[in-house]
Order: sequence, then structure tokens, then C-alpha cells
Amino acid sequence: MPQERPTLEAVAVRAGVSRATVSRVVNGDEGVRDSLAEKVRAAVKELGYVPNRAARSLVTRRHDAVAVVIAEPETRVFADPFFALQLRGISKELTARDVQLVLLLTEGRADHERVGRYLAGGHVDGALVFSLHLDDPLPAIIEAAGVPTVFGGRPGWTTETGAAPGATGAAGPSYVDVDNRGGAREAVRHLVALGRTRVAHITGALDQTSAADRLDGYRDVVGDAAPALVAHGDFTPAGGERAMRELLARAPELDAVFAANDLSAAGALRVLREHGRRVPQDVAVVGFDDMLPVAEQTDPPLTTVRQDIEEMGRLMAAQLLRRGRGTGTEEGAGPAGVVLPTALVRRASA
Repeated sequence: MPQERPTLEAVAVRAGVSRATVSRVVNGDEGVRDSLAEKVRAAVKELGYVPNRAARSLVTRRHDAVAVVIAEPETRVFADPFFALQLRGISKELTARDVQLVLLLTEGRADHERVGRYLAGGHVDGALVFSLHLDDPLPAIIEAAGVPTVFGGRPGWTTETGAAPGATGAAGPSYVDVDNRGGAREAVRHLVALGRTRVAHITGALDQTSAADRLDGYRDVVGDAAPALVAHGDFTPAGGERAMRELLARAPELDAVFAANDLSAAGALRVLREHGRRVPQDVAVVGFDDMLPVAEQTDPPLTTVRQDIEEMGRLMAAQLLRRGRGTGTEEGAGPAGVVLPTALVRRASA
């Protein structure tokens, strides 16, 4: 016969304390003397007691689970190392707090409705949301579900410095981002300092704030560049290839390219090689991300703007747990928007 699972009462007997004391220790509540808490933890270990999450959630109103919502199809998510790095940072923080990660992807409007139903059903303590597009209905759906939320990247309805009129809460939505505009400026200034005079830009998907901010950073340095020097990409290698072909057709005299991310830069490098353009002798190339599986494997290795993608994920999770577990007021739970610095990493491409 299967062995019965140890109960809370059995732990209390073994530790010589009340059931209520065991419950407080197991649920992480304060107010239990260290000596008693140590006895409870020792009894839990000896008996192999595993808390019943369903029962515990009835008491604590916590589910010890967080939804990670990525507003991209699974083919994009599993092909782009950016998402793997961000998920790794999130997972590390949640695992350290004994919180489960529930991954939700969206491919269309039916998926948005499914995500909304799941979040409103009370299965998780909060949501981490990233890769939003400007017309995405997810923010409104998630707000209607009433779960604490932290966004990866500045949401489209905010300014670069914080909240927008009508944003949730006085301080605006909670988010973690990097200095996309400043990083782009540094990349383009580096190319100009190398003596390049025809600096082109391959954008990301411009319905995402990160791409729009990087385009603004490019323009901060070059001013009103000729339209022929800007080609629209979509943060993918194929998009980088298409954009690079457009640029060479429209502005064959270009001598530098700033790509909105490393994958786009990798695609651009392939096209430049096909057209016999030497990098960096003829055309210098700079990317954005510093994803080592990409940046160090390109030919030549890619000069790029580093953003700490894994740390972004970790901070998103930490911020959500602080807010969702009631460790303070909204004002006391940390700033609404956290913006991490970037840094130029020089390699052989520029």
C-alpha cells in the first residue's frame, strides 16, 4: 500500500509545538521564535513533509505561482535567445522563493481571451508580461483580471520617464527596461567616431517601444538622416537580411550600420558578405543586446550594446513578488519603472 503523506499534525507532534505554530512557519509568517521555528523545520525535514499548496492557498490567499505572458508566437519565442535569457532570470528568482512559473504564449485574439480567463480564475499571484506591441489588448485584459503585473520593457502608453495620463496607479505601470535610447546613441556615436559618414539603421518592430526608442537614439546623433538610410526590420535574422538588401539598393555608398538587435545584425552581416562588402573595412556594423550565442559567433564577432537581459527578468520577478505579497504600499514596494544602464562592447565588426 502507498505510504501516507506526513500531515501538519504529525510535524507538530514531532516538533513539540502547536499545529498553528507549524502552519505559521510553513507559510513563512513572522512572529515565531527562532528556536521554535528551527524545531519545526527540523521536523519537516525528518518527516519529509510537503505542504499542500491547495490547502495553504486557502489560508494565505497565495498560490505561489506566477504567470509569464509573452506576446509572441511560440516559433519566435523558442528561436530567439533573448527570451531564453529573460526566462532564465525570472526562473532563478522565482525558484529561490519557491514560486512556480507558468508560461503563457499568445498567437492570436483567441489566445488573449484564454490568458484573460486563466488570470481571472485566480490560479496565480501575478503576471510578468513582455514583448508587448502597441496595439496589444493584453494590458487591458490583464488589468480586468485584477492581478498584480510587472511589464518587461516600457509599456507603450508611458513616456520614457514614467506614467502617462490614465495609467494604472499614480506612479504608472510597473516595468523593468533598459536605456534603449541612450544605448543607441552610444552605438552611433562610436560609428561616427570611427570616421563613418553614412551610418544606416535597421530598426526593430516599430510597434514596440524598445525599437522606437533605439530609432530615436539613432536620430539623436545623425539628425534627420536621409530616409534611404533607415530600413525597417523586425528583430529577426530574416528581417535583418531584408533590410540590409534594401539599404544596399537605396544607399550603396553607406559605410556603417547600426542594427536594432544582434539577430538583425547577424542577418545584415550575411548580406554584406554576399555582396562582397568587407566588415569593418568597408562597412562597420554594431548590434544591440550582446547575446553571446549570437555576438561571439558572427563573422566577424559583433560589436554591440550590452543589456543585462537575465537581470531584467530577475528584477521583474523580484518586483512582482514584493508587490504581490504585500510587503509594502505601492510607493514602498519599489519604483514603478526601473531602467537599467547599457554599455558598448567592442569586437571586430566596428
